[in-house]
Amino acid sequence: MSEVVEGLIFWKAVLVVAWLAAFFVAERVMPAARPPLTKQAARHRLGRNGGLWLLNFALSPLIILPLSAFASTQSLGWRPSGSVSLWTVLLDVLVLDFLIYWWHRANHVVPFLWRFHEVHHLDSFLDTTTALRFHFGEVLLSAMVRAVIVILLDIPLVSIVVFETVVLMAALFHHSNLRLPAGLEHLLARIIITPSIHWVHHHAVRRDTDSNYGTLLSLWDRLFASRSPHPRLLDMPIGVEGRGHDRKFLDLLIWPARRQG
Repeated sequence: MSEVVEGLIFWKAVLVVAWLAAFFVAERVMPAARPPLTKQAARHRLGRNGGLWLLNFALSPLIILPLSAFASTQSLGWRPSGSVSLWTVLLDVLVLDFLIYWWHRANHVVPFLWRFHEVHHLDSFLDTTTALRFHFGEVLLSAMVRAVIVILLDIPLVSIVVFETVVLMAALFHHSNLRLPAGLEHLLARIIITPSIHWVHHHAVRRDTDSNYGTLLSLWDRLFASRSPHPRLLDMPIGVEGRGHDRKFLDLLIWPARRQG
């Protein structure tokens, strides 16, 4: 692994942690909505989300990063060597954002994938910690699919690290409960996914849950007719339609293996 990539990975960690801390504090100082939870329930929720994140955090250096690094070395040879530049990285990020839109959409459409992704949607409220709440099985599946894409498209590791950094920061932003000026959010929503857009995606009504799949750019939902026509309402129930309350940490770990119904 080159010194450039190692430096990017270090700064990725610094940026993401600082971004997370800033939004975690800001959304408690200027919340868009008040959590409909008791203090005890709120603590348990943070514990569940933190536990799922710690599992994935442990998997990253053991499996996720080595898999991405391996995939980036399995070049098909169609991209000229030494062709990494600002413009090629930006193009790679655009392509990967387009593909992650379809991967996210597949997670809602394919029942096997939804078993894992549903753990993310079972959260009973929305804030920055929801952006870290994914079943480790979904993270592994995503990493394997991305590895295939990286090989087929000959994407360098530099572009992967940049994309991961931008995606994590975007996810923390659009999952956050930060109150933004309406005019600013409306302006941003024309270009990127904002909390008002993603809030609807977590609405506990399936027609809204199965919409607003974008991660970085809001373009894809408009282009592929998956943008929900419903506006964000701060009293929207968050979760999965018909599932009711969130589950305990151990229940979430075995959730994909449970009998569906």
